[in-house]
Amino acid sequence: MALTQGLDASGTRAAESISIGGIGVISVAANIVPRDVVALVDAFTKGGLKKAREINLKLLPLIRSLFIETNPIPVKKACELMGLCSGVLRLPMCDMEEGNLVQLKEALKLYGLIK
Repeated sequence: MALTQGLDASGTRAAESISIGGIGVISVAANIVPRDVVALVDAFTKGGLKKAREINLKLLPLIRSLFIETNPIPVKKACELMGLCSGVLRLPMCDMEEGNLVQLKEALKLYGLIK
């Protein structure tokens, strides 16, 4: 089966895609934690279900925070907060709601991506 898109808004689609024959995923989270997403896919495809589950559970709060507003706004903000880009947005994107920004920052801190 070809590469399947992992709709990681719920954090479970990547594993589901691989379990039915997918060989990888397209993941928003991979923009900021590529090694962890690769590790998840590798563990799952090699039969390491326990390891894949551990990685997936670690990723879930971060993934959820990346979908608290319309994609790609949260992931672009995360990249900005991590120092990976300037944070300049082009239309139709707009700044995040303050409450959602607080949630995103907390998730990034818990994951160890920002201080």
